[in-house]
Amino acid sequence: MKNRIQYIFLAFALLLAIACNNEDGKPQPADQTTGVATPDIINFAIVNKYPHDTSYFVEGLEFYKGQLFVSSGSGSSEPETAPWLHPSAFGVADLKTGKTDTKVSIDNHKYFGEGITFFHDKVYQLTYRTKVGFVYDANTFKKIKEFTIPASEGWGLTHDSASLIMSDGSSNLYFLQPDSLKLMSIVGVTDNSGPVANINELEYANGYIYANQWLTPYILKIDPVSGKVVGKMDFTAVIAEVNAKNPELNEFNGIAYNAATGTFFVTGKLWPVIYEVRLQ
Repeated sequence: MKNRIQYIFLAFALLLAIACNNEDGKPQPADQTTGVATPDIINFAIVNKYPHDTSYFVEGLEFYKGQLFVSSGSGSSEPETAPWLHPSAFGVADLKTGKTDTKVSIDNHKYFGEGITFFHDKVYQLTYRTKVGFVYDANTFKKIKEFTIPASEGWGLTHDSASLIMSDGSSNLYFLQPDSLKLMSIVGVTDNSGPVANINELEYANGYIYANQWLTPYILKIDPVSGKVVGKMDFTAVIAEVNAKNPELNEFNGIAYNAATGTFFVTGKLWPVIYEVRLQ
């Protein structure tokens, strides 16, 4: 077990860093190797913290009609060694109690639930490696149909005004037609160093795609047309704060935009807290 003093020191140092929060957020200089501008540093402030249901292995967050929905996977990509630890499900997160009111639960012996998104009175849900997606009525949560995921894996899911947008853990974003679920286009995500891998949970807000980059403390701001990463948020200090309380928690994952407040809600897998942040 890691030394408690090391955690306290690390948390203090990183919290000090986030207080400065990358200082000024000015555009960054071009990479001298590639000549491509590095992504801008996006400053943010934590405005609230809410309790969160630790039974949910978070794969996605999204606001719909003023409610925060959270999706969960079964917690193991290798069910033969660690089977069905958590629900493959999605439901409404109660920000006062931290409990989740589950609306849909799928067979977690068969499916590992992934990202969700609400679009035109339907809910779309991905699964991990089974190449199956589900569509539900957004009011009754009854299943309407299933569809084939156009990639070997399903990870994050969001939408713009016309398309569903999904990730598969690579540097690609897949744009799907919402009715037919057919693949329309693929956009590669790049920054000054080239393709950006591990694109995970997604949120579309104000003309940009925001994405958790798996196994990093970063949320990336992506131009959906070019795929270029134009900005980056660093949540290192937030992760350190959570890990100082429980070093056994899993990855940073989950981002939702609340249009009513203009703030983002972020969390992680099995985290006991959801952070509300405002970009600066």
